[in-house]
Amino acid sequence: MSSLIITGGRPLMGEIKVQGSKNAALPLLAASILIKGTTVLERCPDISDVACMLEILKTLGCTIVREEETVIIDAQVLKGHTVSRKNAEKMRSSISLLGALLGREAQAEIPLPGGCSIGKRPVDLHLMALRKLGAEIEEKEELHATLSECTDAEIVFPYPSVGAVQNAILASVISQATVVMKNCAREPEVEELCCFLNCAGADIRGGGTDTIVVRGVKELHEIRYTVRADRIVAGTCLCMAASTQGTVTVCSVNPFELSAITDVFARMGCMVQLYSDAVSLSRKGRMKEIPLLKTMPYPGFPTDMQSQLMSVLALAAGNSVIRETVFENRFRAAYELKKMQADITINEKEQLAFIRGRKHISPAEMRAPDLRGGAALVIAALAAEGRSIIEDREYIERGYQDMPGVIRLLGGDCENG
Repeated sequence: MSSLIITGGRPLMGEIKVQGSKNAALPLLAASILIKGTTVLERCPDISDVACMLEILKTLGCTIVREEETVIIDAQVLKGHTVSRKNAEKMRSSISLLGALLGREAQAEIPLPGGCSIGKRPVDLHLMALRKLGAEIEEKEELHATLSECTDAEIVFPYPSVGAVQNAILASVISQATVVMKNCAREPEVEELCCFLNCAGADIRGGGTDTIVVRGVKELHEIRYTVRADRIVAGTCLCMAASTQGTVTVCSVNPFELSAITDVFARMGCMVQLYSDAVSLSRKGRMKEIPLLKTMPYPGFPTDMQSQLMSVLALAAGNSVIRETVFENRFRAAYELKKMQADITINEKEQLAFIRGRKHISPAEMRAPDLRGGAALVIAALAAEGRSIIEDREYIERGYQDMPGVIRLLGGDCENG
């Protein structure tokens, strides 16, 4: 059993350059199989989800070389179109290989994906979009899909699903079709995929807006590309500063992508400074409550930061309320935070968390419930004076590269157990 051992009560201070984005890197790795040659991804995070995706690419026939934060994928020859159940069940992002394999091999066989238990996360929007392109999909224990020829299509998404939009792009980018997608997810990770593919010779317009137009091209060429910074890791570091009354500057990030997060911290009374490629947060004294915060698709407050902010609000001066609108099972960290004497009440039916801020919380032994919930426990443990143990650190390692090293760099006390 793996754990993190944290001795809290120290203000975190200093500068940190965050890793490359998990949610951007994974679809880019899937997209690499569309390139019959070499893809070089720089600033690719060294996390377990990326390792799992690289293992899947190997089983499909790709040659993989990792040199520190640079990953080289040679997809000149593929030897299959099937993703094993063992690998697919480890992470949600394996579903992005459905569109990529249809685009490259015209067929795909993928088990339903796994990952954190934060909600149902159905793939119906993925399948709807791919069927609009002409795919035939049989749903059993695995998804069996074929796409003999991508057709012109207009796809209107009933909900701006990041993964469904990315799958439609991956399936149609190498084709003779023109595909117009409306009500698209505007997350930076969608824009990143479009930018990556365009740098490889694609013709995609509108990435980062609610309307994306893909004009299919004959082929893509080899590419070297640098993954953007992870906005969720950056936000997590800012939460560490806020919870410990510290001062942390996150470097090499796009402050605009963090505006929904930094706006909340400013409302709480933290001092936030924005630079051209950095964000700094400093907290002195008690923070103010947030009467109501709702998670929303980008550019709203990200669901991936909800658990972490809950830990910070547990230390605010008043009563706060969080409404979760994206995933129905994302308050699991609250039950672990109660072990630290955090005063949190969950209304599962209404998807509401009522947080009554306390001046201090206590160290405890806890268990990470999922990736972002595990990060929330780390944030709380750093604020509590004394020794906390967080079991199941493998959840945290799915998305955070060397969490103990980051914390020690900022003056905290954290080690693997």
